Amino acid sequence: MWTNHEFSRRALLKSSAIGFGNLALLSLLDQEAKADTSRNPLLPKAPPFPAKAKRVIFVFLHGGPSQVDTFDPKPLLTRDSGKPFPGTIPRIVSSPTGNLLKSPWEFKRYGQSGIEVSNLFPHLGGCVDDLCFIHSMHASNSRHGGALLEMHTGSDTFVRPSMGSWITYGLGTENQNLPGFLTICPTLTHGGVGNWSSAFLPAWTQGTPIGNASIDAGQAKIPFIQNTETPSEAQTLELELLGQLGREHLAHSGPDPAMEGRINSFELAFKMQLAAPELQEIAGESEATKKLYGLDDPKTRNFGHQCLLARRFSEKGVRFVQVTHSYKWDQHGDLRKDHTSNAAEVDKPIAGLIKDLKSRGLLKDTLVVIGGEFGRTPVAQGDDGRDHNPHGFTMVLAGGGVKTGFRYGETDDYGFYAVKDKCHVHDLHATILHLLGMDHTKLTYFYGGRNYRLTDVAGSVAKGIIA
Repeated sequence: MWTNHEFSRRALLKSSAIGFGNLALLSLLDQEAKADTSRNPLLPKAPPFPAKAKRVIFVFLHGGPSQVDTFDPKPLLTRDSGKPFPGTIPRIVSSPTGNLLKSPWEFKRYGQSGIEVSNLFPHLGGCVDDLCFIHSMHASNSRHGGALLEMHTGSDTFVRPSMGSWITYGLGTENQNLPGFLTICPTLTHGGVGNWSSAFLPAWTQGTPIGNASIDAGQAKIPFIQNTETPSEAQTLELELLGQLGREHLAHSGPDPAMEGRINSFELAFKMQLAAPELQEIAGESEATKKLYGLDDPKTRNFGHQCLLARRFSEKGVRFVQVTHSYKWDQHGDLRKDHTSNAAEVDKPIAGLIKDLKSRGLLKDTLVVIGGEFGRTPVAQGDDGRDHNPHGFTMVLAGGGVKTGFRYGETDDYGFYAVKDKCHVHDLHATILHLLGMDHTKLTYFYGGRNYRLTDVAGSVAKGIIA
């Protein structure tokens, strides 16, 4: 503690030596930390404020499930089926549209919350007390390509980084032997790789695909993950030499994102040789777990395998995992037959994923997001179909700090338009980032002369769903 006595310069320096030394040490440690982040940008980063979720699993139902046939019951639609829609029908993809069409399925109340779910989803209905339904979703594009890109990247018109890339950029990942962003059996249509691209973000935020939509999930593997020709010791030497040459090049040429991305990809690929094959092999899972996901049934086996892989990768620290049921939900006709078939393929696996996460204590900090790119019209298309409808649809969330057994927002009496607590795709993205501890207005990247973000210049957090 300082006193009123005068200090000589020598005494001052002597008494402050430890402090100066600490300052120097902190400076060195800070430089070392920055260097480590440069060498390995996937190192986990603390979110700006306390997070409720640590990771995300996005269950994407490609094609546009019908909200009025799944999770948003409309008694007036049943009563007035066959009559003209009393409001204004928006400009949509196809024409002509017909009169109101009631749902072919009955709705039943489930759980203590008493939330109604269509009998298309009896297994997911059994999980309603762990679910949060956003019934007031709306989007900007009624065509699959633009709508998929909007749901995945926030933009339906421009090449932008995907949601998984933004989250990986902001938080890194918890397992340094695996990518921060995995997409299992992703779609090859309606935006294709643009739905999981890093765009102008650093290359290490790019989604790593496991198979694609045309491959059975049981056969989908990360390609070239094992090198049977070169011993690991030789690979280590090769990798060190490549890294040294690359960094020497960067020292002379200055920043080169493409070169930095290649160096990081080589290093990660080498580490993945040990971690990824084991995680992709599900033989060690118990028979009860396999049955929980529906792997014992040919109808549910394929999507169940995807969901089980999502749990395995999330459990091991991958920040963002996506599974895709592609491309089956676009019922312009044959609604009864095809929605029945589609739901039978995904209902048990999705419910199994939620139950499995919960039993392992992972659901509380894993945000599960379930839904498609838009919904469908309450009016008929042909005799047995519904058209695209981005004006009002449902997304289902679980875990990660959202309210449980809860319904948020409303569509109108027939399920055409979101009318209460409206939630745009930008709002959904802002809310997901908020649950992960990030402010969507501050997660930005400077490119082409300005700062960009996942939510563009819009988006508000749907605080009403946060527990």
